Amino acid sequence: MTVHPVEVPEGNAVFGQTTSAFASFGYSAAVRAHGLLFIAGTIGRRADGTIPDTIEDQTEIAIRKIEEILRLENLDLSALVDVTSYHVDIRQHLPGFVEAKQRLVQAPYPTWTIIGVSGLASPGLLVEIRATAAYPGDASR
Repeated sequence: MTVHPVEVPEGNAVFGQTTSAFASFGYSAAVRAHGLLFIAGTIGRRADGTIPDTIEDQTEIAIRKIEEILRLENLDLSALVDVTSYHVDIRQHLPGFVEAKQRLVQAPYPTWTIIGVSGLASPGLLVEIRATAAYPGDASR
């Protein structure tokens, strides 16, 4: 099996200083294998490292980061096939999450699983999104 890590370049405008987390925690932003792109859990931390207060802002930032990883692989959000999102205080924040998601993710829609959790890696984080995308017509990637 051939596995190719996808690296977000240092200085990337969307990720900013948050790219240091990949090395610090020992993981790849995404991995390409068997015609699929597996995108690690992505959070709504701004490029400067700060965390917005609202679920709408955090959701938008997380989805924009996923969109950037897809762009690095010449894909877009329409390539997503499966998404899982993890939510702190899900009942309180779900309406804002859905509003932001509907603005950014258009048909054809991927499958999407929404899971409530008691907390995420840093205080203030409200959502983390992991995703899988498919490369069109090239199962050998």
